[in-house]
Amino acid sequence: MYYCDFESPLGTLLLTCNELLESLHFPLGKTRVEPEKNWIYSKEKFMDALFQLEAYFKGELTRFDLELNVQGTDFQKKVWQELVEIPYGETISYGELAKRIGNPNASRAVGMANGKNPISIIVPCHRVIGKNGSLTGFGGGLEVKKNLLEFEKRNKKKAL
Repeated sequence: MYYCDFESPLGTLLLTCNELLESLHFPLGKTRVEPEKNWIYSKEKFMDALFQLEAYFKGELTRFDLELNVQGTDFQKKVWQELVEIPYGETISYGELAKRIGNPNASRAVGMANGKNPISIIVPCHRVIGKNGSLTGFGGGLEVKKNLLEFEKRNKKKAL
């Protein structure tokens, strides 16, 4: 496993890959991860991801174009594929996401799959909110989710 750090406005993000990007972790929250002793540090393996993350945090990139190696169930992968279709700077509810994958009664399952997304920001799970507009669980913490959503709304016109 390879890893590298990315200094973002949210703190130091940790990225992992074998050959393709597999995960992005926040410095705080329930998805926080520390590199294992047998992992190899390599910025070179992550150049495309780092370049695109930099452009995203400058407000210049609205959609990532990276090859990913996401591990999950077929249902989770279906949810994650739909997440990348949510436009930059916009939000939808878990119920709406469930409808979009053709399973309108699965909002709880969609929420669970959303929470298991291993590549936050790049697969924008932060764009999914509660039906009443409330911010709900996020692996990097609700403050990070709030900051990402506010950042995208501020930069939406600049990025278009």
